Amino acid sequence: MEQGGLTMRMGVIISTYNSPQWLQKVLWGYECQTDPDFETIIADDGSGSETRRLVEDFRQRGRLNLRHVWHPDDGFRKTEILNRAIEQNDCDYLMLTDGDCVPRRDVVALHKSMAKPGHYLSAGYFKLTRPVSHAIGQADIASGRAFTHRFLRAAGQPLRWKNARIAAPAVIGRWMNRMTPTVASWNGAQSSTWKSDLVAANGFDTRMQYGGEDRELGERLVNAGMKGIQIRYTAICLHLDHDRGYVTEEMWANNDRIRQQTKASGRTRTPWGIVDESVAAAA
Repeated sequence: MEQGGLTMRMGVIISTYNSPQWLQKVLWGYECQTDPDFETIIADDGSGSETRRLVEDFRQRGRLNLRHVWHPDDGFRKTEILNRAIEQNDCDYLMLTDGDCVPRRDVVALHKSMAKPGHYLSAGYFKLTRPVSHAIGQADIASGRAFTHRFLRAAGQPLRWKNARIAAPAVIGRWMNRMTPTVASWNGAQSSTWKSDLVAANGFDTRMQYGGEDRELGERLVNAGMKGIQIRYTAICLHLDHDRGYVTEEMWANNDRIRQQTKASGRTRTPWGIVDESVAAAA
């Protein structure tokens, strides 16, 4: 893609931890993108050999330009590995997503087409039940039928008004993006912006674990003057259901405290980020 006459190199950062069955489905989705010109960066928070073999299998298939950024398992350190993934690429524009979010074939193209200086893109996900998550296969993703209301209902997905997000034509989806009262926040399921802006914010706050760590980064981007663009009804991905045994009330409380500090101070950069500036900040 070109921005101002220059080629824009795009990367997709996918976070994962010991969920190769779900990561496989996600990578099938990225193999099917209508715009294949992007780098796929796996931000791996200490997964074992099964995930390593899976990534190598996809690399051998040759359909994705793959980079595997890994560190040893030492508890929930997703923010740290995401910072390493942000740092260890030469892309201009980065989309961040999770290893349980299967993209529709037009997601990369949409993020590229909507990229705008001084802005970030805010999408979301369509949450599947556990049985439907298991039922979706490679052919369903490649053909696009996994993203149809008819397929999901046949697979057992409950009938709810949110299903309209899947079924809506593009023109209706764009109208819904404009009309929704939902704030265009930065979220881990599917958000994108310029690498330079993420680096200026010093990436994720590594003191944070699960619960709002993505929102806190977005709040710093907003403090720096960036604006969010809502694309939740056009950039479609399916969220595969799974347990979260690693989540604790202590995590939520700590993260909420940090977010409140960010809001109150209006800070645009964290000292606990890509570059560890915490010692100097405490001095």
